[in-house]
Amino acid sequence: MTSLAPADTREAALAALRELVGRPDADFHDGQYEAIEALVEGRRRALVVQRTGWGKSAVYFVATLLLRRQGAGPTVLVSPLLALMRDQIAAAERAGVRAVAINSTNAHEWTDVLAQLDRDEVDVLLVSPERLNNPAFREQQLPALVRRIGMLVVDEAHCISDWGHDFRPDYRRLRDLIAQMPADVPVLATTATANSRVVADVAEQLGSLTEGSGESTAPVLTIRGPLARTSLRLGVLRLRDSASRLAWLLSHLNDLPGSGIIYTLTVAAAVDTARLLRDHGHDVRAYTGQTDAEEREESEGMLKRNEVKALVATSALGMGFDKPDLGFVLHLGAPSSPVAYYQQVGRAGRASESADVLLLPGVEDRDIWHYFATASMPDRERAERVIGALGDAPISTPALEAMVDIRRTPLELLLKVLDVDGAVRRVQGGWVATGEPWTYDAERYERIAAERVAEQQHMIEYEQTDGCRMEFLQRSLDDDTAAPCGRCDNCAGVWFPKEIGAGASTQAAESLDRVGVPIEPRRAWPTGADRLNVPVKGSIAADEQASEGRALARLTDLGWGNTLRELFASGAADAAVTPQLLQACVRVLAGWGWAERPVAVIAMPSRSRPLLVDSLARGIAEVGRLPYLGALEPVGGGPSGQSGGNSVFRLAGLWDRLSAEHLDVPTGPVLLVDDLVDSRWTMTIAARALRQAGATDVLPLVLAMRG
Repeated sequence: MTSLAPADTREAALAALRELVGRPDADFHDGQYEAIEALVEGRRRALVVQRTGWGKSAVYFVATLLLRRQGAGPTVLVSPLLALMRDQIAAAERAGVRAVAINSTNAHEWTDVLAQLDRDEVDVLLVSPERLNNPAFREQQLPALVRRIGMLVVDEAHCISDWGHDFRPDYRRLRDLIAQMPADVPVLATTATANSRVVADVAEQLGSLTEGSGESTAPVLTIRGPLARTSLRLGVLRLRDSASRLAWLLSHLNDLPGSGIIYTLTVAAAVDTARLLRDHGHDVRAYTGQTDAEEREESEGMLKRNEVKALVATSALGMGFDKPDLGFVLHLGAPSSPVAYYQQVGRAGRASESADVLLLPGVEDRDIWHYFATASMPDRERAERVIGALGDAPISTPALEAMVDIRRTPLELLLKVLDVDGAVRRVQGGWVATGEPWTYDAERYERIAAERVAEQQHMIEYEQTDGCRMEFLQRSLDDDTAAPCGRCDNCAGVWFPKEIGAGASTQAAESLDRVGVPIEPRRAWPTGADRLNVPVKGSIAADEQASEGRALARLTDLGWGNTLRELFASGAADAAVTPQLLQACVRVLAGWGWAERPVAVIAMPSRSRPLLVDSLARGIAEVGRLPYLGALEPVGGGPSGQSGGNSVFRLAGLWDRLSAEHLDVPTGPVLLVDDLVDSRWTMTIAARALRQAGATDVLPLVLAMRG
């Protein structure tokens, strides 16, 4: 490879930068060229911590062009989100960089991509961190890539660290990949959200090499700039409840500049808020992790073209989404840390003089934070159960699910953690145990959990501070240049209206008072039921199924969800249904639109809330002037196991444990009443028993649905 003289390198880099941004007068920001020079001339390992919009992608695209001209192999760019990949490929094309991606949405293109790599027609290969654990990619493509790689780039590198704000096991694999890299191959890590502890942790990992390699690297170059976002005008508006926050939004969404993002903490809140805004004339779309990939891409494009006022989004729309003129970011509920908040508000005002950022915190925020913080952490007992179930022969995830009583999503997360820890390995056909000794790193998880709690308290302090809000965020990221911004509500005075428009409170309250969530019936038995001596497989017989049911609301809903969360809170006493809840359920029935009215009411037996379930069923029967037949009878001690849970184990704990033989079940549809539905297997088995006892249909009605 031939190297350019320093002056020639800068001239070539500047020309590439101007082509990339499309401006003949463009010049480097402080630190950009220093990073490029370190990568291209010094073949260094570098960590760039710069604010959103500074131009971190320009560093790796320009460095790639120069390295390729010197004969280096392709750059491998580990990128966390599909939205980020799409934007990065578009940016690369402008500079003549041939960039391609391998991700979950373009499997049909992988063969072509690999052929392009073989022909050396790819300058940048973008991969997700999850792709590093695909057996075929890891075993067939990755070794060849490591031998040929010209540069490794890790975007959103704070995810490598235990102290980063996003617990992503797949990112931890990058430490092993970095350790395999030859010392003369440059490595670049970039992030906008890292405090000093994260910086030190990531820098240490960037400097690592495989033990015994005999190679050494120069110290990791850390380029860290000021994180102040002078275009952002920050503010916090505390309102008493969800209805008030939605009413404010209805009143003032059109007053916010341009188009933007409205963040919520849950999928249900995003969907419900988007529906309310659309119902009252606002052009918005919901954007969550449950939104189809094609719809997400379409929505991103509409926001970029200002064809919608806002996307109402969860954190699924986060790292890397690039709309330089985004006019505002508003939060209905606070993220769990100032670092995460800084990352999300960084979407706004990247190429404009002003953008508005407003936080409307909620009283329910702490409960939601706690749920997500605990859901992502591995459990010792579960981990040991998984390791014990695996052996040398590959076991698929569905088959393993039927063996260990862990639901699919947490099982997949746990397998990733155990894979990174070296206890299990993903191979063609499923998972195997490695046989390597494994111990639960309680100290590590305890310190991560403690840091999460500290971050949550720090977010409360951000909401309550009377000092400069931008300065607070900068100090949260250990930015020594932090100083009052002169623009936020504490520096310059409240810049946002507080009043709520006439009629908006009523509209918001009506939306939150909406009742009736469909409960889809189970149509098929879970794979592997026979392993637990449950003699079923395939589809559930049509004459044994329930029909579509109704829940009053989800536990995560903005409206009735608040009431239901209190009702089902740990330690809450069993009590008769309140008149308000009963009346709401009557409204659910009134709007159901069933093909045939039920002829009787039957209750589920309940260990934890017998008074609640019985009173609800009796109340429904009385209002509907229907006979109340009582509750199904528990058999052999009744259902075993916990509600929800893994489908196969939940089914096994319910099989032949509910009887309708003592009930005089009439011919016709019956209403089956319960308090809470989760996995839907209790309802499925109860409906089967009632159908076998003579009911022509079973219509489940419950107070709450998880999710």
